[in-house]
Amino acid sequence: MSATPAPSPQRSLRSSLIRQVTLWHWMSSGVCLCGMLLFTVTGITLNHAAEIPAKPVVHSRRTVAPPVVLAAAGRTQGEGRHPLPPELSEWLKKEFGSAGEGVGEWSADEIYVSLPRPGGDAWVTVDRKTGETRYEKTDRGWIAYLNDLHKGRHTGFAWSLFIDMLAAACLVFTITGLVLLQTHAARRPATWPLVTFGMLSPLLVLLLFVHR
Repeated sequence: MSATPAPSPQRSLRSSLIRQVTLWHWMSSGVCLCGMLLFTVTGITLNHAAEIPAKPVVHSRRTVAPPVVLAAAGRTQGEGRHPLPPELSEWLKKEFGSAGEGVGEWSADEIYVSLPRPGGDAWVTVDRKTGETRYEKTDRGWIAYLNDLHKGRHTGFAWSLFIDMLAAACLVFTITGLVLLQTHAARRPATWPLVTFGMLSPLLVLLLFVHR
């Protein structure tokens, strides 16, 4: 019997590269799966945000700042945008769960602190003389919350980093998918027409229906 001819080095290298690309495609798809599902669904809800009914729920609360907090706030002179004293910042976190960015709008009468959050909004004011504190939180519901996650609105550094990592994984998934399409294109004639359609369809919509 004749010996089976050994595969050429070029063919072995190509097979090895395809296996590696397939591995990266599989791994990136696993990493991206839930994130892509979230961003796909919220892409639809964002596109139809005006058509989805939402009834904001407003929660209000009143309290009085302790004398030590009021005294610390009294050490800040002038008006405008200033950092919050540590005592005031810690008290706001304890009472209301957040001190925002740790900065407030100071006037002669009160301190206004914005407490932005995904899916709603909140603010707190502290009277500089009496310590009377008013807090209000607006909750616009789960759809608004998920939409803000999609936009990275008021979500903080950790979520912003997650979006960047997910985008990188999606990029790997897309590029490796394109390479795998190329390897199967010879046996599947519809491959490149479908890819071309996917590339041209958004451009045609922009050129024909979206005017600057």
